[in-house]
Amino acid sequence: MSFLDSHLLRYVAVLCVSAAIAALLGCKDDAGSAPSPLPIPQVEVVTVQTQIVPDEPEFIGQAEASRPVEIRSQVTGLLKAVLYPEGRDVKKGDRLYQIDPVPFKAAAASAKAKIAQAQARVVQAKQDLARVKPLVAEQAVSQKDVDDAIAEELSANAALEGAQADLIKAQFDLDNTLITAPITGIIERSRYYEGRLVSAQTDLLTTIHRVDPMYVVVNVPESFILKRRRDIEAKRITHPGVYQLRGRLTLMDGTVYPQEGVLDLLEPGLRTETSSRQIRMTFPNPQRTLLPGQFVKVRFTGDTKTDAVLVPQRAVLQGPQGPFVFVVNQDEKIEIRAVAASDWKGSQWLIDTGLNKGDRVVVNGLMKIGPGAPVNAVPWVPADASATEPAPSTPH
Repeated sequence: MSFLDSHLLRYVAVLCVSAAIAALLGCKDDAGSAPSPLPIPQVEVVTVQTQIVPDEPEFIGQAEASRPVEIRSQVTGLLKAVLYPEGRDVKKGDRLYQIDPVPFKAAAASAKAKIAQAQARVVQAKQDLARVKPLVAEQAVSQKDVDDAIAEELSANAALEGAQADLIKAQFDLDNTLITAPITGIIERSRYYEGRLVSAQTDLLTTIHRVDPMYVVVNVPESFILKRRRDIEAKRITHPGVYQLRGRLTLMDGTVYPQEGVLDLLEPGLRTETSSRQIRMTFPNPQRTLLPGQFVKVRFTGDTKTDAVLVPQRAVLQGPQGPFVFVVNQDEKIEIRAVAASDWKGSQWLIDTGLNKGDRVVVNGLMKIGPGAPVNAVPWVPADASATEPAPSTPH
């Protein structure tokens, strides 16, 4: 072996030894810098318990007058005066319109005169009959004369009844030249004014709305009706009967209406154009807070839900597929559970599906966990049971 070859071999050997020493030192450094294992995160959970809670579905309703009464004239005549302030409250019997009464007074006077004439004719017919009846026995008059006298008396009585009927009609027309309010309520503006010839039972003069009490009409979707029926049959909901239900109103500005309403009408069939069933509730309205056409939120009260599941609002999260919660399973690991949150009860969500009695739902520590992560679950204790949480948006 030449000197050059032996020198090259020694150089390669030195490089190998140096590389081995460097690798050994590098392994020691890596072993010394490896992080210690992270502690298992602690989460606070609530254990699901079932309970009985009020079941109070809410719908949008529209207020309407309990009695919208159209005011029309019973006689054809010239409108002489409008006697009420438009848009105000009127009481039953208040004067509204005056139709020119002069032609009707004349007709009533003429009918009275005809009655007097008919009464005179009746007297004359009775006297004639009284005179001819005795003469028949003496054969001083024929039987035909007697029959004619009887017929004349009957005709005179009939004419008297006709005249009396004419007077009733004439007096009716005269009385109806003054149009009065048939109910108490709020009256609209007048559609006609002085000098207008109005036709009997045709021209609409105005409308009175009875607003105390007030109706609120709600259209309940068919899908809700079918689900509610299944829940009642399965005894998931206790139902006292349709006409035992009550209603609470919330105005569109969030104000809660102080008066409670009663359900007084359930339409027998569905409205084909909306596939909904119409329900009518009656609410006292002494302060005129509710107005015809006003939209309100109607919450039906009276039903109760058995085996209801409630969880704190903060435990329900919103994902791409809808609301969900984190649940600690039997292996003390996290799993995701899709839920259906239907209603808001104080600071809790009412969960329709997705949770069962005994499930442990994570309330605090949500930022530390993920699906499949091991956790240390401890019971959740609210810091302040009376504290109010921010109003949530409804999960979809």
